[in-house]
Amino acid sequence: MSVEISESFWLWKFLGHLHPLVVHFPVSLLCVALFLEFVDYTRKSKIYARAILMLLWLGTLGAFFSVAFGLVLANTEEYGGDDLPIHQWLGIATLILASATIYLSHNRHLRTYRLLLIATVLGVSLAGHYGAMLTHGSDYLSGTLPATHQDPAPSPSQFALTSTTEELDPNQLQELNIEVRTILAHNCYSCHGEVKQKGDLRLDSKDALMAGGENGPILQPGNSGKSEIIRRISLPANHKEAMPTKGKRLTSSEIEILRYWIDRGAPWPEGEERSIFRMAEMAPRLPQVPQGVYKNPIDRFVNSYFQKLGLKWTAPVDDRTYARRVYLDLIGLLPEPKELEDFLTDNAPNKREKLAQQLLNRNDDYAQHWLTFWNDALRNDYTGTGYITQGRSGITPWLYSALAQNKPYNEFVHQLISPNEASQGFIKGIKWRGTINASQRTEMQAAQNVAQVFLGLNLKCASCHDSFVSDWKLEQAYGFANIFADTLLEINRCDKPIGKMASTQMLFPELGEIAIDASTEQRLRQLADNLIKPADGRLYRTLVNRIWAQLMGRGLIEPVDVMDNLPWSQDLLDWMAYDFTENGFDIKRLMLQIVTSEAYQLPGTSVKEPEILMNQDYQFTGMVRKRLTAEQFADAISRTFVPMYADSSLSDKLPEEIKGKIPFVRASLVKNDAFLTALGRPNRETVMTTRNTQANLLQALELTNGQQLDRTLKEGAKQWKQHYPQPDLLITEMYRRALGRTPNQKESETARRIVGNQPNENNIADLMWAMAMLPEFQLIY
Repeated sequence: MSVEISESFWLWKFLGHLHPLVVHFPVSLLCVALFLEFVDYTRKSKIYARAILMLLWLGTLGAFFSVAFGLVLANTEEYGGDDLPIHQWLGIATLILASATIYLSHNRHLRTYRLLLIATVLGVSLAGHYGAMLTHGSDYLSGTLPATHQDPAPSPSQFALTSTTEELDPNQLQELNIEVRTILAHNCYSCHGEVKQKGDLRLDSKDALMAGGENGPILQPGNSGKSEIIRRISLPANHKEAMPTKGKRLTSSEIEILRYWIDRGAPWPEGEERSIFRMAEMAPRLPQVPQGVYKNPIDRFVNSYFQKLGLKWTAPVDDRTYARRVYLDLIGLLPEPKELEDFLTDNAPNKREKLAQQLLNRNDDYAQHWLTFWNDALRNDYTGTGYITQGRSGITPWLYSALAQNKPYNEFVHQLISPNEASQGFIKGIKWRGTINASQRTEMQAAQNVAQVFLGLNLKCASCHDSFVSDWKLEQAYGFANIFADTLLEINRCDKPIGKMASTQMLFPELGEIAIDASTEQRLRQLADNLIKPADGRLYRTLVNRIWAQLMGRGLIEPVDVMDNLPWSQDLLDWMAYDFTENGFDIKRLMLQIVTSEAYQLPGTSVKEPEILMNQDYQFTGMVRKRLTAEQFADAISRTFVPMYADSSLSDKLPEEIKGKIPFVRASLVKNDAFLTALGRPNRETVMTTRNTQANLLQALELTNGQQLDRTLKEGAKQWKQHYPQPDLLITEMYRRALGRTPNQKESETARRIVGNQPNENNIADLMWAMAMLPEFQLIY
């Protein structure tokens, strides 16, 4: 529901701001009315009947004004979020219930009246709770529970148990410095940092830290046992000299890291201008391709990497595995039995390259599959938060067309950052809850999105204060956000204005400048021009790394949003990014290069724990097995058994010429639902550049007990029974469509026991479900 109100009329905003004031009126009066009714009920009297009726009338009148002013507030302050409609409708329901309660109190329906009174108080309480969540956050109540204040379990550090006599290599030394700086930043800077120096102690610079505070030095390099800082952080929490004085205590692991660092001599980077955080090179770089027998340059770099680590190549996967893998990776679909058979019987030596090229030429299938990846990254969706407040607009027709036409990546980026009407939904950000705080205003969201998606850079920390995990400063984040603002932004540190206006600047000044006096449209054009320069090696490395991660299951750099981390092969990443820019910024060509490499055709690998993939000492040995995405799984069900989605539910209408090319509605083109959510599709209120592919409880419950999948399979069973009345033919064809092969004897016998001699719809649906649950169906090997 929406009430359009002019933003220029001050009275509406004034009335809206009365909502929190008047909302407490019905809460208290209705609660008192319920209490007095309980007293009358227990005493079996009517002594308070008149007072209760008066309270009900006053409470209902208050509820009316609360609803009215609340609607005004929601539409003048651009509130949004999933909790807003719940809060609104609970408020309206409370008003209706209160009115019904008054009516029944006059008509002597005593039992129903009392039930309605209880429901009214419950309704107003829930409405108040959701209102508090809107203004104070979803953890407004849960954040007060004891469990939320427990210290995290200490995690072992690679340094805590290392002998102080062992030499640390430069990477280990850098990691130690990062850990120490992070501990100090999170626990100490609020009292001993740039803004505040309690006890004349400052810990965010080498000279200040070594100088100590008003009571003298706080550490003795080489001797943690005589260092005052260790004594203070190790004291019991109730000791008057314990540090930190308030907030959570340091964990035992954090204390051990500080001890180890001091015993090592408290090393600190030489010169305050030197960063302890790695910053990747900006300029493009063309390393020499290693010599070797491999045709694809990617394989030559991988071969050099293998030789350095003493690893050996293994035999490539068979044709059937490769075909299923490349179909799902490039167009998101399972191969049709006839398509797969044609490929398997093809004797051409280059048939794998030919198949990959054929798939990439299926422009609409390609666009419908990769729409999912870009929707996640660009926060493009068809419904949800932001559409309620009209602060969000979709870019689906533009994005679909860009993918289908294989728009060069430099043009793709330029049109998103310096947009036309069709592509402006990304850069404007989402007014998902209005300006909740300074670090989440729309302009800052746009800055964060651009930095994360295109540069592999996280600005969220630096949007509130100087970052604890990088060298990005608050003023730099605001300077970048100013590019997207209609008026100059005042810098806020931790939501408090500092009385200084932000400059307007690029994150990387070497890419160019932004004219301060230019209009917003002109600044966006300048930003786009600067970012897509070939000199911006970071932009193209980020894209190459993301595509590699999508196809290989793990990026050359992980996480893919932290491009300052070290890649497992710097030469390979640099060469691919340079080659990408030299060959027309062609994403399909990049994909073809990867999927036709021997490296891509290596057998799939797996890890015991997903965290292993994030380790900096990760060793590449082949593609990491991937679970089908929510959209791939839904489409696989559609292609194998029966269409899951009968028609498109897009809110952004696709052009008719595009709709005509869709043989069945792909899951990437429908609004989110419980089934897709359970399988991992995000709500797209924030940038998502990677999804968690690990199975979870919600997914298991949806696949075993979900109504949508159950209805779909039963509908499919009707059609399969009609077309395949013979059990053996039905089983064989189902295996061909689902797994790309015929069943072996044991599988045939098991399937035959499920469907019986005279297959009925329930038994056929059971076989479909059993097939869909197989790892062979759900995983990309």
